[in-house]
Amino acid sequence: MNVRAPRGGTILLVEDEEDIATLVRTYLEREGFGVTWVSRGGDALLALEQNEFRLAILDLQLPDADGLDLCRAIRESSSLPVVIVTARDEEIDRIVGLEIGADDYVTKPFSPRELVARVRAVLRRAEPEETHEAIVAGDIELEHDGRTVSVAGQQIELTGREFDLLAYFLANPGTVMSRERLLERVWGLSFPGGTRTVDVHVAQLRRKLDRPDLIRTVRGSGYKAAA
Repeated sequence: MNVRAPRGGTILLVEDEEDIATLVRTYLEREGFGVTWVSRGGDALLALEQNEFRLAILDLQLPDADGLDLCRAIRESSSLPVVIVTARDEEIDRIVGLEIGADDYVTKPFSPRELVARVRAVLRRAEPEETHEAIVAGDIELEHDGRTVSVAGQQIELTGREFDLLAYFLANPGTVMSRERLLERVWGLSFPGGTRTVDVHVAQLRRKLDRPDLIRTVRGSGYKAAA
């Protein structure tokens, strides 16, 4: 018997609360996604080794692991998009999660419809349908198709969000952009991390690219990429 693959691909759901997992799974499956649910960090790592997923939804408070450590482990070995879902709503948790490579952060209690919308938004950014020519800014080259960035011929590892933010800056050189505008255009939704999230990602880009003058701070207004 042939089993038809879910049209939206399969999502790894790592959540130890069965009621929440059942609710999230129901909404995702209604939207055409397949869902593999595990309740422990160890099982999540095993599932990642044995299967291919389009995205992972990750609770931070797991019985056998810290979700931040699990997110870090995922990011060290793959570019799989990660959406963190947690009751821990302290700003430091959001910032740390984003710094280690999470693509979005949702706090409990949450609307399952909003979670599905965020999943779709993350996937759109991670898997752009259109192809684009490379963008070159000095010795920096950004390739949309391969989602790669090189500086002076040396490839630089960026998270998905860092890549999207850099692409948006390079596509709009000389334009002053507020933090709120960047949140809307790059993150796609009103983001619970607030404008501090933008500052964290800009700092990460400056460090990784080692080109501090590429993205300039405009006091009282936001940022702009050098023209």
